[in-house]
Amino acid sequence: MVERIPTKRVTQYRFSLTDFERLVDDALASLPKRFADLVENVVISVEDEPSEEDLEMLEDADEDEELLGIYRGVALTDRAHDSAPLLPDEIAIFRGPIERVASTRAEVMSEIRETVIHELGHYFGLDDDELP
Repeated sequence: MVERIPTKRVTQYRFSLTDFERLVDDALASLPKRFADLVENVVISVEDEPSEEDLEMLEDADEDEELLGIYRGVALTDRAHDSAPLLPDEIAIFRGPIERVASTRAEVMSEIRETVIHELGHYFGLDDDELP
């Protein structure tokens, strides 16, 4: 349910919150239509850093790993058709960790896209070992 990556280096490029959110929107817009059309009732947010609760979800995490994003919700494959409506699922993309593992604008953009896709994979019911 999380996207983690070893810390590489401190970025030389920092995005404003507005610019970072725009890059997340661009990543969503770049999804193939057949997948984008299947995403319903999901909030995608940008947070500066993961919470302690988010970090506790890391299993066997190295101290040097960064949590880049997290899916908070019930995967489509785990839902019952007759269950009560659920609150919106959430995908949080963490700006600080992404900026720390990337050193260029292009790397930040790539990490954002990969993290969005990874977390949407969890929404569709894929486990970490099934995701690239």
